[in-house]
Amino acid sequence: MEIARNPTRSVRIGSIRIGAGHPIAVQSMTATKTQDVRATVAQVNALADAGADIVRIAVDSRGDAVALAQIRARTKVNLSVDLQENYRLAELVAPHVDKIRYNPGHLYHHEPERPWEQKVRYLVEVARRCDIALRVGVNCGSVDPAKTAKHDPGDPLAPMLASALEHCRLLDFLGFPRYCVSLKDSDPAKVVQANVRFAELRCDVPLHLGVTEAGLPPEAVVKTRLALEQLLARGIGDTIRVSLTVPNARKIEEVLAGRQILDDIRAGRMLNVAPLDAPALNIISCPSCSRVENEAFVTLAEQVKEMTAYAREQAISIAVMGCRVNGPGETDDADLGLWCGPHSVNLKRKNRHLGTWPYDQILGRLKQELDALIAERRGTAQR
Repeated sequence: MEIARNPTRSVRIGSIRIGAGHPIAVQSMTATKTQDVRATVAQVNALADAGADIVRIAVDSRGDAVALAQIRARTKVNLSVDLQENYRLAELVAPHVDKIRYNPGHLYHHEPERPWEQKVRYLVEVARRCDIALRVGVNCGSVDPAKTAKHDPGDPLAPMLASALEHCRLLDFLGFPRYCVSLKDSDPAKVVQANVRFAELRCDVPLHLGVTEAGLPPEAVVKTRLALEQLLARGIGDTIRVSLTVPNARKIEEVLAGRQILDDIRAGRMLNVAPLDAPALNIISCPSCSRVENEAFVTLAEQVKEMTAYAREQAISIAVMGCRVNGPGETDDADLGLWCGPHSVNLKRKNRHLGTWPYDQILGRLKQELDALIAERRGTAQR
């Protein structure tokens, strides 16, 4: 049984097309250091062999951009590149990839005096010249603060939607239809709501689906499946990514999980029987990628999962982030957050920084904060 789809337009990404009834594409992202060309090429090819239609690579510096050219020369896989703060790297990487993903919430970091519209015009010019696609990648934890300030705090999805829609309007005005959009959150219910609301307004735009920072398998696969089942059943979604916190050697699990989810939906094997907002401990962790500053991050995420098992029935969220890009901002919404640097781990309670501890001491400190939070909530409930 084929999955019914919204009538989005077709967007070419290298050798494939998404939208307009084309097969739903599965994506993944490398976790090797981009400048380790041999390892990155090996992982790109392994992901493709496992069934990835598109593989994304992070580029944060000119050194990464130089390495990307060498990677491109050694693989025929459809490549996407992930730009964060420095949008100016686009002209260096565009000749070597099939798509650029930019985050509207990060455009204001680099050259803050320049209007975001000028930056998008530049990206469009580069994309046109190099014959590649764009993805407008809106993320819950990195929405432009100026955008957030204009919306009701009671509707956290409104700034995401407004950001995506205004970028679509500008891209349309510039006559550049070769783009797709993603609206991601670590909460599957919010992913469903955001994408449903967007699709009602812009059913023509292909959507990239995924639950960001889903965490460790198998729970992360279930979180992603719950969101994808609800969206794909509505005809929403043209390409998917399953984000898992796993060691490099297990990175292909993202692709295998994505393929399995699509196969199960086609066969009518659905898991959507539990409410998405059931109260329970929620461990959020970003997928392992080349920006992780210490590979001990993955081990720490596994240790956090084991240590906090006693609190599994508590409606508490704990975020474990592996780098400076996702760490500072995307732990703000969690009750307790860890963002991991090269040698130490920062501990937060919501957006309040509690201090920094070595990797071998952070678990004990986290447990103290978790116990205190549970005690506070019990005390409040008894009053």
